[in-house]
Amino acid sequence: MGEVMLTAAGLYVIVLLRAGGTYAVGRLAHAGAQRSRFAERMAAPRFQRVERAIQRWGAPVVAVSFLTVGFQTAANFLAGTMRMPLPRYLPALFLGGAAWALVYATVGVGALKVLGKLFSENTALAVGLVAALLLLAAGFVVHRRRNAARATDEH
Repeated sequence: MGEVMLTAAGLYVIVLLRAGGTYAVGRLAHAGAQRSRFAERMAAPRFQRVERAIQRWGAPVVAVSFLTVGFQTAANFLAGTMRMPLPRYLPALFLGGAAWALVYATVGVGALKVLGKLFSENTALAVGLVAALLLLAAGFVVHRRRNAARATDEH
């Protein structure tokens, strides 16, 4: 149990720095956009309504985003660009980050233990399993890229 907690603590520090940094970059992007040709669009009533909604209700979205794959960075950046107040953002960051760290620490440590045991007991099977997983991942990436290319060609 000690190694899971140590791993979770390390991952928690990493996620706080990464997600908090993404939020900060979003805040900087908003400040830069205020000084650009987009400032007029950002002053529009519709944009202001969206910004207020995200400032008020975005914290649960940020917290849950840590349990998704691929949406986490966008949610933190959007929270920054829409100037979600820190008193609303930080609890979401702390709770969502803790959940992310615990999930990845338990699943990650467990997977490494299983893989280590498999390699020590049956190396050929372990190599075959890793190769199959890599091929599956590569096939998934190729499939998604082809679908994206087809969608672009259709539009």
